[in-house]
Amino acid sequence: MHSLLVTTLSIFTLIFRASTLEALQTPVLTTCRTSCGSIDIHYPFGIDDGCGAPQFRGMFSCNSTYLFFITPSGSYKVQRIDYDKKTIVIYDPAMSTCSILQPHHDFVMTDIQSSIIPPSPDTVFALLNCSIDSPVLNHYKNLCFNFSGHSCDELYGSCNAFRVFPFLTNSTPPCCFTGYDTMKFMSMNILDCTHYTTVINTDNLKGIVPSDWVYGIKLSFSVPDTGCDRCSKSGGTCGFDTETGGKLCLCSVSTNSTRECAAGSNFAGGESSHSPWTCYRVFVLFLSVLMSL
Repeated sequence: MHSLLVTTLSIFTLIFRASTLEALQTPVLTTCRTSCGSIDIHYPFGIDDGCGAPQFRGMFSCNSTYLFFITPSGSYKVQRIDYDKKTIVIYDPAMSTCSILQPHHDFVMTDIQSSIIPPSPDTVFALLNCSIDSPVLNHYKNLCFNFSGHSCDELYGSCNAFRVFPFLTNSTPPCCFTGYDTMKFMSMNILDCTHYTTVINTDNLKGIVPSDWVYGIKLSFSVPDTGCDRCSKSGGTCGFDTETGGKLCLCSVSTNSTRECAAGSNFAGGESSHSPWTCYRVFVLFLSVLMSL
């Protein structure tokens, strides 16, 4: 029994030392870009796989000049990100505005995007040139609301791009000011409206003519509470394992000492299944079993 205990102790000592050395000497190196054009890229976002929070994986791309937000309906240019207010403003070049009329177009997000980075409450979707049989003018008319006192007549009369609608029908066609949820559950074909436009900062647009509105879509997001401050303060970047989705503290390739970055650590506070502390506890448990024999 004594010989078995000595042999077991020696084996687990080697395992413990090896895992300790691995944790201390093997940094997880990465190149996480921190900007795209004039837009700063910080957690929870990333444009390189494995960077940022896994929830936002694959939602952004960079062509070296512009940052784009990717959805099933297209790529939307990111105009700005406010990390303090946790908002992103995107612009769809295929969207109609007061000055240009674009072809029929839908705005579609995935279920995950709709959940974690939805359009903000102060983004209004204006559905244009709707049929009198449109669902939002009949059974779902409660989905349309008053938008800072603005009307369809004002929208069609003030915008050069939209004046074509009354001209073609010899009347003012219905329109509908609504929220993103309407677009989320019904396509433009179902809504029976030919075009749409989106306006942001709508709380400040009372009395402002449509030609001076700010067109675009504002998205709101939250930052996952993962405790990555420790990683950032150590010189690392919060990211994730691209295979398992587990959170990691990623070190820059320019970091020349593991003391400068909590390399490979699970910054959420959990433990790797192969961490030295876990191996030690397994050893103690196994040793206690042997001694009880």
